[in-house]
Amino acid sequence: MENEIAGYRNPTSSKNLNKSVTAAPGTGFVNPAMALEPLKDGIRSEVRIDFYGNVHKRLRGTDADKRYATEVAVLKVLEQRGCPYVPRLLEEHPEQLYFVSTNCGKIASQISKDKSDRLFAKLEKEYGIRHLDAEPRNITYNDKLGCFCIIDFELAEILPPPPDLVIPLPKPPL
Repeated sequence: MENEIAGYRNPTSSKNLNKSVTAAPGTGFVNPAMALEPLKDGIRSEVRIDFYGNVHKRLRGTDADKRYATEVAVLKVLEQRGCPYVPRLLEEHPEQLYFVSTNCGKIASQISKDKSDRLFAKLEKEYGIRHLDAEPRNITYNDKLGCFCIIDFELAEILPPPPDLVIPLPKPPL
């Protein structure tokens, strides 16, 4: 069960964050980084952004466990295959159907269907992931990267890696 405390006050600041602060699951410890701002609250998922800009996604509804497992598996494969324009998985909480990932910017609301179709086709051709919810609403624009990104992989399909894919070597630990 999560504890929420309204109006968390940062001890190093006189400003009130005026956001709900959620305790880390199972700990009861309140962390200001967990101040979550709602982004999407739908039938199939709840998505919130924390103080650091990370995305917190909790799946729910029909087949939530399968959709959670698919999204986490796809994000791991895309990272292994070196895809630069998708979120990176930061935390997994399978018992709660909840994960945290990097943020890929804001929804690209002005993108055309043709442009989004080309991005999804590129993802499949270059990285072996078929999205299966290839709609413009799943395209964001990341100002930091200066490019479009693809999100929401809960329905995606992992294909064999393309024959010309060069898988990057893992980074050594710091």
